[in-house]
Amino acid sequence: MKILLAEDDPNLGILIQEYLEAKGFQTTLCSNGEEAFKVFMRERWNLCIFDVMMPLMDGFSLTREIRKHNKDVPVIFLTAKSMKEDTIEGFKVGADDYMTKPFSMEELTLRIKAILKRTEKREEQEDQQEFSIGAYQFNTVLNSLVSEKEHHKLTTREVELLRLLCLHMNDILERNFALKAIWSEDNYFNARSMDVYIARLRKYLAGDPNIEILNVHGKGFKLVVRV
Repeated sequence: MKILLAEDDPNLGILIQEYLEAKGFQTTLCSNGEEAFKVFMRERWNLCIFDVMMPLMDGFSLTREIRKHNKDVPVIFLTAKSMKEDTIEGFKVGADDYMTKPFSMEELTLRIKAILKRTEKREEQEDQQEFSIGAYQFNTVLNSLVSEKEHHKLTTREVELLRLLCLHMNDILERNFALKAIWSEDNYFNARSMDVYIARLRKYLAGDPNIEILNVHGKGFKLVVRV
């Protein structure tokens, strides 16, 4: 597991790096935000740990830049800023966790492991190519939605949207998330296109009365499969 660590205090940075490496994490240490961003863009990372108050580019700005290129890599903030507003800002820019200094190295390791466990589970789900949806079998490679009586050949957009609904089955798939994941932008025209595809998917799945795609108060959609 590769961790990118950005900490401008050299003593603390080396201490964290050596501790994490002793725990089996391959850890690269950067002393400021600009250096960390350049290193991040050169390689693939499993997790990032950023100090907030750093020279050249602070941790919040660094995370904003990273989120333009990678929305999924987990980020933990380590900071002396303990105000509620700072914590809220940290999560707004895309943090997965926020720890105030001083902190326990053991607690940091446990939080890293918990985040990586969730990430691994999500990655396994995202690699899934076949889904059971009530009476239907959905294959993302063959672009097919099949039951005993029906066979639908789906378009690329229909596959992408149905796949997201399956990954969030019986939970809310937020509109903005789906639009950015599939169309990259959440503008009016893409939103109208998504509504058209949702209507088509409802029609394809209408053969099973235990399946519904619900509108959830403007927030998004929910694929409900009743057992």
